[in-house]
Amino acid sequence: MTVQVAVLGATGAVGQRLVQLLAPHSDFEIAALTASDSSAGKPYAEAADWRLDVPLPDDVAGIEVGRTDPDAVPDDVSLVFSSLPSSVGAEVEPAFAREGYVVSSNSSNGRMDDDVPLVIPEVNADHLSLLEVQRDERGWDGALLKNPNCSTITFVPTLAALADWGLQRVHVATLQAVTGAGYTGVASTEIIDNAIPHIGGEEQKLETESRKLLGDFDGGEVRHHDVGVAASCNRIPTIDGHLENLWVETDEELGVEEAKDAMSEYPSLDLQHSPDRLIHVFDDPDRPQPRLDRNREGGMAVSAGGFRPSTFGLQYNCLAHNTLRGAAGASLLNGELLLEEGYL
Repeated sequence: MTVQVAVLGATGAVGQRLVQLLAPHSDFEIAALTASDSSAGKPYAEAADWRLDVPLPDDVAGIEVGRTDPDAVPDDVSLVFSSLPSSVGAEVEPAFAREGYVVSSNSSNGRMDDDVPLVIPEVNADHLSLLEVQRDERGWDGALLKNPNCSTITFVPTLAALADWGLQRVHVATLQAVTGAGYTGVASTEIIDNAIPHIGGEEQKLETESRKLLGDFDGGEVRHHDVGVAASCNRIPTIDGHLENLWVETDEELGVEEAKDAMSEYPSLDLQHSPDRLIHVFDDPDRPQPRLDRNREGGMAVSAGGFRPSTFGLQYNCLAHNTLRGAAGASLLNGELLLEEGYL
């Protein structure tokens, strides 16, 4: 049976990616699209100002955009994908969950709440059971699930592959594409011929979300990993694809070939949008690169390369498509996990 879904914030950058991915989906059918009051009542084709490099799906173009309110979404919708600004999501997403909707959200609000699962399916699918705790504590018939920040999603799978060596300290420097700030998030005169060595709030997200994702769920709570993570986040003039430099210190000695094998062999899942291989490993010292590698496996894979021993443990680079693997695709993959695990 096809699951009826809604997309909140459907006209934004991540919302459009969700529409792109959901339109041909075999298990999900778009039943409602919502946006701001200024867009409500308009056909989606008129409201969205479509910016992607693929055509707007014909069967979505004529859907009337509704208000972002539980009362405005059909009762037969089971799953809600949210790409709302966090200031809006903080109020709206719990309202949907109280009304019985299961919400898979890309918004940053609530990610670090004790009873909200923060999930990358290939890394910590078992954390999904925290939804039972959430429902008991909040009295919700619905539920709220989060995917992490787009930069966190890029490097945490590579750390998960190295966890058997005992993660001790991690330093990460990000080179983040402009679409991570939304279509109007960075002025052209600010970013062309430039790099901006600060992205507000990003460092803290990487440093805290990573420890929650790598933590253990004991049946009642997630015990965060004790790895120390230090991040520096930079905006660069690429369109898509976050490139990150990492220095990883482990309890046990970790060689380059061991690390490459562990990442190459790290398992993926059998969900519809799971990549066949989660982490693609390069021997080349100058890979991965955003333009060459961001679209691997439909933009859902992580790439890693530039491995070498350094003063601070193992050094390497990794890359993922920030609006596919890092945002819309991450929410969709969590939705597929919810369906497989019987939460819908």
